[in-house]
Order: sequence, then structure tokens, then C-alpha cells
Amino acid sequence: MTNQTLIVVLLSLFICTFPLQAAPAPDPRQVILLDGTWQIAEGAMDQVPAHFDHSIPVPGLVDMARPAFEEVGVKSPRREAFWYRRTFKVEKPIPAFAFLTVHKAMFGTRVLLNGTQLGDHLPSFTPGTFAVHAALRQGDNEILIRVGAFRDSLPKGMPNGWDYEKYLFTPGIFDSVDLVLSGAPHIQHVQVAPNITAQTARVQVSLLNADTDVAISLKLTLREAKTGALVTELTTPRDTVPRGARMTIDAVIPVAHCHLWSPEDPFLYDLTVDSGKDSVQTRFGMREFHLDPSTGRAVLNGKPYFMRGSNVTLYRFFEDSERKDLPWREDWVRDLHRKFKEMHWNCLRYCIGFPPELWYRIADEEGFLIQDEFPIWNMDARTGAYDSGELAQEFTEWMQEQWNHPSVVIWDACNETRVPETGEAIRKVRQLDLSNRPWDNGWSPGVEPGDSSEQHPYHFSNPHFKLADIARDTGTLGWKPGQNPIIVNEYGWLWLNRDGTPTTLTKDLYRNLIGPNSTTDQRRHLYARYLAAETEFWRCHRAMAAVMEFCALSYSRPGEQARPQGGATSDHWIDVEKLTWEPEFFHYVRDAFAPVGLMVDAWAAEYTAGKTQGFPVVAINDLNSDWRGNIRFRVLLGEKVVQEKTQPCEIPALGSVRLTFSLDIPRESGSYQLEAALVRPNDEIVRSLRDFTIISEEELAARRGMAVGKPVKASSNLAQSGATSPEAAVDGQMDTRWSSEFSDPQWIAVDLQKPEQIGRIVLDWEAAYAKAYSIDVSLDGVTWNKVYETDHGNGGSEEIKLNPVEARWVRMTGTQRATEFGYSLWEFRIFPAAVR
Repeated sequence: MTNQTLIVVLLSLFICTFPLQAAPAPDPRQVILLDGTWQIAEGAMDQVPAHFDHSIPVPGLVDMARPAFEEVGVKSPRREAFWYRRTFKVEKPIPAFAFLTVHKAMFGTRVLLNGTQLGDHLPSFTPGTFAVHAALRQGDNEILIRVGAFRDSLPKGMPNGWDYEKYLFTPGIFDSVDLVLSGAPHIQHVQVAPNITAQTARVQVSLLNADTDVAISLKLTLREAKTGALVTELTTPRDTVPRGARMTIDAVIPVAHCHLWSPEDPFLYDLTVDSGKDSVQTRFGMREFHLDPSTGRAVLNGKPYFMRGSNVTLYRFFEDSERKDLPWREDWVRDLHRKFKEMHWNCLRYCIGFPPELWYRIADEEGFLIQDEFPIWNMDARTGAYDSGELAQEFTEWMQEQWNHPSVVIWDACNETRVPETGEAIRKVRQLDLSNRPWDNGWSPGVEPGDSSEQHPYHFSNPHFKLADIARDTGTLGWKPGQNPIIVNEYGWLWLNRDGTPTTLTKDLYRNLIGPNSTTDQRRHLYARYLAAETEFWRCHRAMAAVMEFCALSYSRPGEQARPQGGATSDHWIDVEKLTWEPEFFHYVRDAFAPVGLMVDAWAAEYTAGKTQGFPVVAINDLNSDWRGNIRFRVLLGEKVVQEKTQPCEIPALGSVRLTFSLDIPRESGSYQLEAALVRPNDEIVRSLRDFTIISEEELAARRGMAVGKPVKASSNLAQSGATSPEAAVDGQMDTRWSSEFSDPQWIAVDLQKPEQIGRIVLDWEAAYAKAYSIDVSLDGVTWNKVYETDHGNGGSEEIKLNPVEARWVRMTGTQRATEFGYSLWEFRIFPAAVR
């Protein structure tokens, strides 16, 4: 006898012959759910408090205790730990096995039952299971559970949920607690791995025996979850589980005419595994998922699949003033996911931390693909930050809890992290997953070719970035066939609190984009329109396996800008309890995520009056069937249609098309919109919009300045490439640039060809800007006069006003780079003294 027995079960040999209407046998497993009201007290780590004068719901967090504790969520001299207490009753005699599971609790768990200490489970985000047989009594029992009061209760180097943008780290038992009683052998784990081609499911059952040999056959019963209709019943051949042994039995169960699970059709099956002495029911979907490195696409059930979605940062929401008990209310969590469906989202990242188990069940039932992210965020790239063995233990517990959920399609080891230990841990555990899901390793290298590469292209993290600047981005993030497929699961950097005020991370951005006196309505409108445009941009380039905006659920911190530390994101609700979307977001961003969508691939904020202009439009189809209809293109002035053209359009299944509309730019000044729309009878109209204003030829020439087309030279240019040559900084185009080599100092000089009176200079920096630089002028290109100098360069578009000075040559000399790269200018603009 070995500890690993492989049984391939054929339907014709092992289907049970008893009548289908027979009543099921009594369940040999007893589960006592210990959720509900507990007592709680604060105190030391190693001493049980004398009195328990507070009550608290489980699951929940310590800030829900009544009466409330002070200084919860921060390190406080008031306590080292919180102790939970409750009593419960076991009606029946104690069987061979009894296990208590605390499914998630921060920060570290110790369990005492009837005065006996049963052990510690330090991981805070995965289930802790305790053998309680020796201490459990038939009749009344008292249980104590201790959790650390703050994240530093855990040993150094152990994952503790650190988040650079959180202020509070609130402890508590935030998932269910249950007691499982069973005979021997005990079923520890059941894993189901679907094979949709063979219409079978591999079932792997892990057994733990007591102190006598036991001969068993496993009975597997498969039913449709929604209807209860019987699909298959079978019994495995009889086998013996040695005393005290752990043993794994593999079986293959037929799923004839299987109904596939997908976000569009989340069909589920229930599987019961019964050993006669123990019984477990698990739910799963017939679903296969992988990432294809040759195409960069997700593949769901054998077909390419475009993932569209958002993020849930639940641990940030834990510190939201409006959170209450919402994360543990099934009706609210289900409505939340249904609201996500309204946005045309089919995927979510449960970001920097795992929610309670009921969230995964709801994701299964409502139909979402989940990128499930372990709570590690460490941008400090250094070896030794974690122990790979410890991570492997926690990854194993995580996988065992979630591996039967069809919603969970990507194991995500970390967020924005560059440490070797996460990759080492992935290699140790990935073979445990019979479905071979892909892994994401943050900003560390992908472990296997089919793993994902998370990318966070935050254009607006540079507060000087304008929407028009997006035209300079290729939209591919450098991906090429054969590389790890890219998941864009964060972009935007446009966050507003729920009251419409900017967050700490966006206050400068909104000041630069729409001025210091902008209104809430103006900010919300800009946020929605810009986020919609960026969503279209990433989706329509078709280089990403997934596009997930950030963020669908987070915290809101109105008035937080007075706080000195940290930064803050937010979400899109104006009432999070009632789940009321911010209307501008819903109106514009929803269209950007439509399965059949489009993008006006024109980004300029201004167009020249009277000029004939071609406007490209890209249309995409995420569906498995062709789309036929029309694309309507309009120029709008308010509600007035100034021009309109329509072209018929056929978008192949999973494909894209590019059309161009040629229109005359109006001559009258005003604030205009370009509108492209997908139009088809009986379908919702899907729109892409761009704002622009009119500029005259004379004004355009004056704005470009005197340097356009003039001779120019530089100390260097990157790899002597024409794309980054000095001439690119004086060509009048904001989508070409000069870049120096990556060293100090560097310079670029413009020859105006005759002496001119100079009064103003504008430096339009790319991301690689100068922290310290000077402006020098010369009449002969030999003798130079310094007219400006700074060591506080801010990048973006820097305007330098000078006392009028005569110059033929104008030079910028960079002496200290702000980045590791060189000096890079989109444009070096020079203006005469008379033009201010």
C-alpha cells in the first residue's frame, strides 16, 4: 500500500445502480458554525483577561465592538492583543476527529479550548485549523481566541498586510469560525479539476486516518447546483487507509453533456464526497483558463477571452468611515457584484488581500473571473524581506481554501513587489493546483511563460500630463509574442473622494488640469471622461489580456489632505451603502467597457480652424460572433450637430477594425466634441468622445514660438536615433522628442539664425526632466551668458520669463537629472520679448 492511489473511474463500470430517487444517507459530518456574537477584551499576549465587558460580531473587526475600544487600528500602549470568548454546546458524543477552523483573522491566532492551549496560527489571511479532539467535551465548552492588536504582532518578515496607502490596520476575526466533527478517516481536502474536452472532472481527495486501519470506498455524487438534478453517482474501488496515515485518492468523474461555467453563464455543480464516516460537499464549475504567451490573450474554455474589470481593495475599505458591517452582509456583497456587472465588467482583482469566503461564492454565482492577490506590497527591492518557506505555507493554505472556485483564475503572489522570495514560493507550490492556473508575481519576473505580468501605466501620476499626451504612448507596454501576457490592473491616477474632492495623490493634478477653483461637477466630469478615454486606449490596442481600472471599492477620505503621510485612492460611489454610482462615471466609463466598443483615436486638445482633418476610429469586438452595424461620427457644439458622417462597419468576432472619417474643422470658436458611436437597431448606443477647441493658424504659429524649424545641436542624443534627435525638440510636434544620453551634464542649443529679443522660454519636458539646469544665450555660439538657473525643476511644461535679452543662440544645460534616464524635451520653445 502506498500513500498515493490513482483510480481512473469509468462511468460504465462504477455508476451506482440504486434508484435515482433514493433518499441520501445521513451526513456523517457535523459542522457547528460559531459565527455570531462573542465577548471580547483587550490585554496582554500571554495572559487571558479577567473580565470580558465588550461584545463583538464574528465575523467582523474589532472596531465593531460595543462598547467601543479606543485607539483601534493603530499601535497603542493600551493593549498587545484582543481576546475573543464564547461558549457553545456539542450535543452528540465526540467522534474520532474534531477540527476548529478560523478562516481569517488578523494578526495571528491562538486558540484555547476549555483551558487547554491548542496552538498558534500566525498567518493572518489564510485559514488556521486546530485539532481540538483532546480538549472538546460533549456538552458545554468555552473557547478563547487571541489575535494580535496590530500588524507588528507578527514576526518580522512575515506578511502582515502592509499597505503604503493605509492608515489603520484593524485586527479581528474577519471570516467565519467553524467546528467540524467526523469519523475516521477524515476528509481534509477535496480538489476538483475540470477537463472540458473529455467532459470529466478529476477529483483528488485527501484523507487523514485515526489509530486503526480502515477499508473504504468513496461515493461521489454530482448534482446541478441550481436545480439539484442528479448528474452522476459513482463509487471508487475499496481501499485501505492505514492507521494514522494521510492518503490521497484520485478519481475521474464523468460530467456528460457538461454545462460550461463562464461570466456570461455561471453554471455550477455540487459534488458530495462520502467515505461513510465523513462527508464533504464542494461546489465547482466546468471551466478551464490559461494565458497564451504567443498571443498575450486570456483563454477561457478553449477560446480567446478579453477581460474587462476593476479592483476591490477591501482592506482599505475596512478603514472607511461608512463601512459598518457591509463586507459581511450577503445581500450587500451580492448587490455590489451585480452593480459591477452593470459596468460590463467580467473580472475583478481582489487587490492586496483576500475578502471573506462568501465573496468568492458570490463571484462564482454572479460570474466573475478573479485575480486573487496575496497581501504583499513591498516596493523596496531587496533579498531577505520574506522567508520563501513561510510564504509557501501560506500560499498552500490559500490555494486549498480557493482552488474549487471557478471564479479564481489567477493566483497573484504580490502587488508591485520586487523580491526573489515570492517567485521561490510560487515554484514550491504551483504543482498543488491540478488546474494549473497562471500566477502573477507583481513586478518580479514571471515564473513560467503562461504567467501574467502586472502593469500599472499611471499616465496622470505626472501632474503635468494632459490627455493629449496619451498619443505618444504605443499602447502595448512593450509586449511582444512569447513574453508573459500583460494584465493592466491599475491605471488612471484621477481619484476623487466620494464628495468630489481630490485625494492627496490628485490635488496637484486637478489644479494643473482645470485650475485651483474647480467645482465638484467639473472634477467629476473630467475624471469620468479621462478614465473612459484611457480605458478605450488600453482596450483598443488589443495588447492586454485584461484591462482593470482602479478602483471599484476602496475608502474615501474627505479632508485627508491635511494629513502629512501617505497617499490615497478612492472609488466611484456617492453612496456606498446604497451602492449609488457617481453618475458621470457610470454614464461615460460604462460605454468604455462595452463588449463591442470603440475609440476616437484622436487626442489633440485643439484643431486648426477650417482645416480638413482625418479622424481615425478603432472599433473592437470582444464577442464570439461578428458585429454588423454603423459607426456614426459627429462634431458637436453642445447639443448641436455641426457635422455628421456614417460608415457601415463589420467587426469580426474577437477582432477590431479601423476607419477614418474626414471632416472640416469649424471656423467659429467654441468648445466642441468629437463623437463616434456604434449604432444598430435594438442595441444601446455606445459612444467615444473627445473635447477640443478651435485655434487659428496665426495663433498656432505664435504658440509654437521662434525655434520651430531652426538649426539645433546637442551634446548627445539617445543611441543617435532619429526618434530622439535634437531636431525633434524644434519640429512643432508634441509627439516627438529629443533625449540625451543618461549622464550629466547635457545640453541642447537652438540657432535662431539672427539676433532676436528673447523674453520667454517654455520647456516641454518628457518624464525624464531636469532637476537642475540653466538657460544660456549667445550672439556667436562661442561666448555664452547665463540668464536663468534653477535646482528645483518640476518637469511638465516649465515657463521661464526673462528680462528682454538679445540672443541668436539659446541653450538649455542640464546639470542634474531628476530620473535615472537622460534629459528629454518634447519641445524647446522660444518667444520674443513682445509676446508674453
